Amino acid sequence: MLQRQGAHVFAVDSADTDDLRESAEHLRPLGVEVSLGVSSPPQRLFSLAVVSPAVPRTQPLLQAIAQTKVPMIGELELGFQQAQCLSIAIAGSTSEVVERILTSNHRKTVLSGHRARPVCSVVEQSRELDFLILQVNSFQLELTEFFRPAVAVLLNLAPDHLDRYDTPEDYIRANARIFRNQQSFDWAIIQSEALARLQALKLPVPAKTITFSAYDQSADLYLDRGLLISRVGNWAGPLLDMDHCQVRGPHNAENLMAAVAVGHVLRIPLEDMVTPIKTYTAGPHRFQVVAEINGVQFINDSKATNLDALHKALLAARPRPGGGPNIWLIAGGTDQGSEFHDLGPVLSKRVKQAFLVGQAGEKIRAAWSLFTPCKPSASLLEAVVEAAQNAASGDVVLLSPACSSFDQFRNYQDRGERFCEAVKSISRGAHEGSPKGMG
Repeated sequence: MLQRQGAHVFAVDSADTDDLRESAEHLRPLGVEVSLGVSSPPQRLFSLAVVSPAVPRTQPLLQAIAQTKVPMIGELELGFQQAQCLSIAIAGSTSEVVERILTSNHRKTVLSGHRARPVCSVVEQSRELDFLILQVNSFQLELTEFFRPAVAVLLNLAPDHLDRYDTPEDYIRANARIFRNQQSFDWAIIQSEALARLQALKLPVPAKTITFSAYDQSADLYLDRGLLISRVGNWAGPLLDMDHCQVRGPHNAENLMAAVAVGHVLRIPLEDMVTPIKTYTAGPHRFQVVAEINGVQFINDSKATNLDALHKALLAARPRPGGGPNIWLIAGGTDQGSEFHDLGPVLSKRVKQAFLVGQAGEKIRAAWSLFTPCKPSASLLEAVVEAAQNAASGDVVLLSPACSSFDQFRNYQDRGERFCEAVKSISRGAHEGSPKGMG
């Protein structure tokens, strides 16, 4: 984008990998200078540094650039500054629901940002849009300056990425930047528990506010016996029955509450939101039911890269009739500074056994072994196979790692796809008559 606008662009990276070399070969013919494996900024004048959100500010190359006093922003900030329509920023996983609501109601929109297409790749079409939906995370928000969405949504502030942040409060402060530049006529849609944490740190939310919660019935939108209820003025009463929706669990109820609130502030009637909400499915790697084999349900929740996501998956998994643990849990990967013992009570109630993979396996075993049997597994495939062999009808084999995937996989999608491949292999074996689906 900068190159098309006539800027002289340098691309630098401290790493030098095959993937980066391939990217460099695409950039150089455009006139972009690329330097890999470097530890210092270019030895020439430059007026702006645009940083990938994946790079922590403690990285030596970034610290060297900071010492040059050159302005340093993130790709999100750059894209926002170039966009020519209103923005809806969402810190959390409800962006796809909002996109469905808007497109179903003939609003021109594009979803971009974290885990979607980069913001800068869509700004040139933004003049044709009504709204640009930006899926953002704390990493992207760190290097924002003037970023000001017309509608900002914060799903929760469960501790995450503590391998990057010194304290949970630093993580909260980074997320709070989503509201920092909003004005009194903008909208902030925020989980009530998250708002309380911002208020405890004296972090302001200057916009008009709608709160929601699956657990706090004093919120503007709340969950009561499966119904989404509103107490917002001129919009009070039941909104939606979760039993009529494709997604389940309190966390999905909060996603839908946030999405409905976005539609409401954009003046979309509730009756025009119902169909896109009811037909919404969470998609791959998000509590995705892959198969049911001999009465055993296999669930791919690879996107659950922190403890809060795992906690929600354990609560959402189907219970055994009559109660008792019925989940064979596969967890582990790269630790992000989590306090794994916090999940002890729900583990003892729901999990029959945990199969632990990856770098964090031993730390997780030390934290969980008092609450549920734990067994190290050499690989994800080994864990899936052994869980399937032990599971009985009515049980659930759940991949919900509570860790990032980068010790063994390219990303969480790659990890989830490997799980699905293993389950499909087991399913083929079951149809061929092998015990438990295994040879």
